[in-house]
Amino acid sequence: MKIKLLMTGLMGLVSVAAFAQKGELNNAKEKYDSYSVEKANKITKVQGAKDLADAKTSIDKASVNEKTASLPLTFALKGAIYSSLVSQDTIPANKAANFTIAEDALKKAKSLDSVKQENKSMIHDANLALASYQFDLGREEFQNKKFEDAYKSFDYYRQIAPDDTLALYVTGIAAANAGDANPKYYGYAISSYNKLLASTYSNKPAIYYDLVSIYLATKDTVNALKTATAGVAQYPGDNNLRKREIEIGLQSGKQDILVSKIESAIAADPKNKTLYYYLGLTYSQIAEGYGNQQKKTKVAADKAALETKKIDNYHLAAEQYHKSVDLDPDYFEANLNLGYVILNPAIDEYNAANQLPTSKQKEYVAALAKSKADFDAARPYLQKAVDLNPKSYEALNNLKTYYLGTQNTAKANDIQKQMDALGGK
Repeated sequence: MKIKLLMTGLMGLVSVAAFAQKGELNNAKEKYDSYSVEKANKITKVQGAKDLADAKTSIDKASVNEKTASLPLTFALKGAIYSSLVSQDTIPANKAANFTIAEDALKKAKSLDSVKQENKSMIHDANLALASYQFDLGREEFQNKKFEDAYKSFDYYRQIAPDDTLALYVTGIAAANAGDANPKYYGYAISSYNKLLASTYSNKPAIYYDLVSIYLATKDTVNALKTATAGVAQYPGDNNLRKREIEIGLQSGKQDILVSKIESAIAADPKNKTLYYYLGLTYSQIAEGYGNQQKKTKVAADKAALETKKIDNYHLAAEQYHKSVDLDPDYFEANLNLGYVILNPAIDEYNAANQLPTSKQKEYVAALAKSKADFDAARPYLQKAVDLNPKSYEALNNLKTYYLGTQNTAKANDIQKQMDALGGK
């Protein structure tokens, strides 16, 4: 009987010990729940901090007791409590230490609770708290231009909230900036931006525009043009995207394709001075292409044919620049280019006249008069460009060429002095 009584007493002690440890786990949950309610209702910071501290004390005890140490709830609560400590503490070292403890606990909790998922909501909320901390950390790192660190912090947030378009955006922009120093990050940026384009993100025109810039940074003009074109197709009224498509198309030698695209854009927006400017620029590029072919051609008939094509496209360019200037007389680039495309054929005529033999005096006089008329036609726009931007080396040089072509050496020398004052820039 004594032995029986002894055994009964021992069992009672074991039950009390187990209850005590279960009590720590229960207390941890009770205090954490109280803290959560107080935080949500913003009752008092003092009481909330006390409840959270009590929850930590209890969960630390429950975590080392063999009866509760391996329970899914223990790990879930520990992750939740320590993730809250991360957001509450003001000391960076403490935040980092608590973050590691919380992250490890939540990984274990998720693994242990993978079947029943009784603590799924608590685990999810705690992970979101850690993600929020990482987001704030990434924002600080980004502001301090630590772009690789910012990307890693933002990407942590993105992995917890993969459907959050803000998460995709911040990882993309951090990676794009990090790519300037470490090109591998451009790939991460491209991935984030393409996912944004497939999402419900509201400002997709800006994403198309930025993605084009990233492709250009990687010297991938094919995908840059493809992306710009796709952006224009989705948002035909976005002038920034259309401008980008035109710029890349010109750089890529796609002038013929661009003409029809810009003409369609003009039909939809006939008062857009920039579209006329870009159509003029496209024809200018085509003309210069014929000029480059002409320099490489030795057959006289072929050179003459290329000259005709070149002049025709300069005339087409002039028509478009005129329309742009009509809409905005102070449009510097349009005035500059209009003067140039009128001036260029005049230079060819002037040079051709001076190559005529002395026996063709009549032809020489006529050719010189024709070049003089074309030089004079260019002058108002050349002068206007200088008036609009007197520090433009290019504008001054074009005006100087006009004076040389019209044999006004004194004026040409005056312009040269202004160019010298700019330091040749």
